[in-house]
Amino acid sequence: MQSLFAEHALLPSGWARNVLLTWDERGVLTSVTTDAQANSGAFRAPGPLVPGMPNLHSHAFQRAFAGLTEHRSSGASNDSFWSWRELMYRFAGAITPEQLRLIATALYVEMLEAGYTSVCEFHYLHHDADGLPYADDATLSACLIEAASSAGIGLTLLPVLYQTSGFGGKPANAGQRRFLRSTDNMLALLERLKPLCESQGASLGLAPHSLRAVPPEALTEAVAGLTSLDATAPIHIHIAEQTGEVDACQAWSGQRPVQWLLDHAPVDERWCLVHATHMTAEESRQAARTGAVAGICPSTEANLGDGIFDSASWIDASGRWGIGSDSHACVNAAEELMQFEYSQRLALRERNVLSSEAQSSVATAMTLAAVAGGAQASGRPVAGLGVGQRMDAVALDAGHPALASLPSPDLMLSAHVFASHRTSAIHTVWSGGRVRVEAGYHPLAAQTQRAFVAARRTLLTTA
Repeated sequence: MQSLFAEHALLPSGWARNVLLTWDERGVLTSVTTDAQANSGAFRAPGPLVPGMPNLHSHAFQRAFAGLTEHRSSGASNDSFWSWRELMYRFAGAITPEQLRLIATALYVEMLEAGYTSVCEFHYLHHDADGLPYADDATLSACLIEAASSAGIGLTLLPVLYQTSGFGGKPANAGQRRFLRSTDNMLALLERLKPLCESQGASLGLAPHSLRAVPPEALTEAVAGLTSLDATAPIHIHIAEQTGEVDACQAWSGQRPVQWLLDHAPVDERWCLVHATHMTAEESRQAARTGAVAGICPSTEANLGDGIFDSASWIDASGRWGIGSDSHACVNAAEELMQFEYSQRLALRERNVLSSEAQSSVATAMTLAAVAGGAQASGRPVAGLGVGQRMDAVALDAGHPALASLPSPDLMLSAHVFASHRTSAIHTVWSGGRVRVEAGYHPLAAQTQRAFVAARRTLLTTA
């Protein structure tokens, strides 16, 4: 049994004083006691303790080309997600299993240092560069499981079903050849991966890539097959990310993507609607009422010029949400929260938009909401500092210049979210009850960064 004492800790019910937490050898919290006395064996947190953040949307390999697409495409009058995607396909087509493992390991170490303690990996690289299956069909999935285990981050693996390049069964193009699977083949992969994930403490779900990439009959069969395998497994889907997708869906079906999905799929608490940027207010209300989580990826949505999520309609309907770093243009949980709040301020010309009646502090309210939504989307017990949950926690450094001398933990968290970027106010990170980051650094940081740089160098010559 291990224990930790924090003078201030953010529990699911809000801030509490003098909190003593204990957890077992599995990394599961067995007691959370407030107004407690520190025992002699307890580690003392160096500042406010907050729950670790689940990252609900990641494409690990895309970290290798973050920052490399910030130039106008030749001959393009305006760049968009669609022109960015062509550059992404070059890296997707060239990466090897070993490069994927090295890039993902470095990324997951980076995530831990940035306050993420678990990640949902939306994994659509399945085959070799020619689009042929590896001898072991789970080769690339296994690379990600190994990377998460090496870094010490919790994992929800979401193999992606991808079959077409557009609505109406438009054939896939050459850039998508590594992504493609039949529905039966995907379900066979899930059966292969389930014991592998369980042996590593990872969760397994399914990601129908999008309505444009998964025909209706395949979506129905895949969801039914997953449910037969595990009725609680999470389901993630890209939806209504760009206006071009909305227009194409309407031309195909006469409906907008979110409305079509709600009418044709059993959307409920298992589902994560990734991006959901372009919804009508009524779509927002209907989707929120299903209990699904909205997967907001603020830095990627800004980087790609997707648009701004309508938080007002979603939250008015008691919608749940979490954050993801998606393409990893930014790997920082606090900055994603900041970017989300700032996007709402710009859209509404208001301040402190994502505070709540229960929590007037924006940073506190957003942290609690994002942890709860991220935990639901991950299908893992990581919903905060409560009994029965994983001991995933982040201790802030009360001596950091952005936090020092502030009189309350909510002000310290606010400074961490809104005023500490380009430096880090994170001191210690626990994932699964084990210290993964100490004094701001992961013990594998230098080693994995060198490996990442070498893998990227090689990719730049082949992509």
